[in-house]
Amino acid sequence: MPTAAGFLALLVGVLNIWRTVNPPFTRTRFAELTSVLPGVVGPLAGATSLVAGVLLIMIAHGLRRRKARAWRLIMVLLPVSALAEWVRWAHFITAALTIVIFFVLLAARKEFYALSDPRTRWRALWALLLLSMVDVAIGWGVLNAHSRAIADEPGPGDRIEHVLLGLFGVSGPIRFTTAHAADLVYFPLAALGALTAVTTLYLALRPERPVAELTPEQEQAVRGLLRRHGAGDSLGYFALRRDKSVIFSPTGKAVIAYRVVAGVMLASGDPIGDVEAWPGAIREFMTKARRHAWVPAVIGCSETGGKVWSREAELSALEIGDEAIVEAAEFRLEGRAMRNVRQMAHRTERAGYACEIRRVGELETQERDRLRRAAQAWRDSANERGFSMALGRIGDAADPECMVATAHKMPDEKGIPPWGDLRAMLHFVPWGTHGLSLDLMRRDRGGDPGLNEWLIMKLLQAAPEYGVTSVSLNFAMFRAVLARGERLGAGPMLRAWRDMLIFLSRWFQIESLYRFNAKFQPRWEPRFLIYPATRDLLRISFAALQAEAFIPYGVFSPRTVIRSVRVAASRRARPP
Repeated sequence: MPTAAGFLALLVGVLNIWRTVNPPFTRTRFAELTSVLPGVVGPLAGATSLVAGVLLIMIAHGLRRRKARAWRLIMVLLPVSALAEWVRWAHFITAALTIVIFFVLLAARKEFYALSDPRTRWRALWALLLLSMVDVAIGWGVLNAHSRAIADEPGPGDRIEHVLLGLFGVSGPIRFTTAHAADLVYFPLAALGALTAVTTLYLALRPERPVAELTPEQEQAVRGLLRRHGAGDSLGYFALRRDKSVIFSPTGKAVIAYRVVAGVMLASGDPIGDVEAWPGAIREFMTKARRHAWVPAVIGCSETGGKVWSREAELSALEIGDEAIVEAAEFRLEGRAMRNVRQMAHRTERAGYACEIRRVGELETQERDRLRRAAQAWRDSANERGFSMALGRIGDAADPECMVATAHKMPDEKGIPPWGDLRAMLHFVPWGTHGLSLDLMRRDRGGDPGLNEWLIMKLLQAAPEYGVTSVSLNFAMFRAVLARGERLGAGPMLRAWRDMLIFLSRWFQIESLYRFNAKFQPRWEPRFLIYPATRDLLRISFAALQAEAFIPYGVFSPRTVIRSVRVAASRRARPP
């Protein structure tokens, strides 16, 4: 029923718009047949037809997604439409059909259960009131600006009536001396009314976007699960981002971290906790997604997690890349394959750099502040990127087990480099008790190239001293395509796909991350995107890019511009 109702509303909305932009359509036989559809506005007012078409298309989207608010709106519009068809235009067949559809939707009311954002209800009301007052003021000004073209001398009441009717796309009582002057008043009023209607309906039907927040109690519960089951997924610790929400299984033995972005309930990594409790957490996740009409999706889950998600939630899986994992005990600098890393490391050490590797819990307060300032100053954009493989903070007292590797220029006589000469840093989060996952990798733009590779090499060499056996590096998107596409004998489709990825690498660092990871001869673990249907992939991709801050919210807003200016100024004003 939601799909059928949405399709009907979409059809009628498109017909209304088509009748407006293509006047000859109203003289065809097909137009006579479609005139019996409820909601198709006749040629009485073109602007009204256009506005009705846009509104019906927006309502169609809400009906298809089972929005309760869209159902309530259409249940109000249908009786009004039936009454108008019966009384004003005497379209008895259309009115009867409208009443039938009304009762059919009334009987199917339980299928329209999805909630909308409760905050937008009041925002829609305030927007309607504010925009209506602005529309009347502007319309009054437009009408007075063409007062010389008015045929008679209308009073204030006639002027207000003309403005109000014009906002609905209907001609008012005032007559003009020329058709051109009437159009100059009519179309601005109709445009203002359409803008107000579309804005109000958008706010009323907008999906709920709760504020993502990890409460202290939830954080402690997630940390407890990580202590017991954290070795299962290298991305598990990133669930402690404080701009994520979490949902637990009924037993509390498993949890899923997620964020709602653009109507997509986007989870990251595998569920955390006992594998036997994963189905319970997944069912809670899917129930909440259906309740709010969110599109469920998972980015970056492992093969094991993908199988559980596909089985329990009946979702599809798509391999989107590989995670580079280096075993510390097997890492060697010898051999032709490591020649590039070996030469870069020797060059960095000859340039006078020294490395320090410490746990965050060992750092002094001054050192932590210095790391935060440097990480912010070296950031290449105004927005902190990351969602699935980023913690979003560094040097926090709640993360004593995290590890920091720093590069310094010109060590002092005792061999301990001063913090004032910081040139690069790597930040790792725990992966169980014997692993690390790369979180942050930044360096001073004035530093020598190769510092990041050298720091990773130093960390891998020192890993046994800290009981670390495995280190997870960056995630390489579509690594298999890049690797296979450059081989001898690759087919034309595979080469074309690889060429497109290389082109996109200008903005998303797809090839560069793959090349960087491949230097350390890692083993590749596939990661998957879990999604409900192919038609949702575009929307999920957009939400994932927003979550990872490649498409930031309000990119052209004054707040973002001011933040960008401040970041740029801080890079010049503060020494590294």
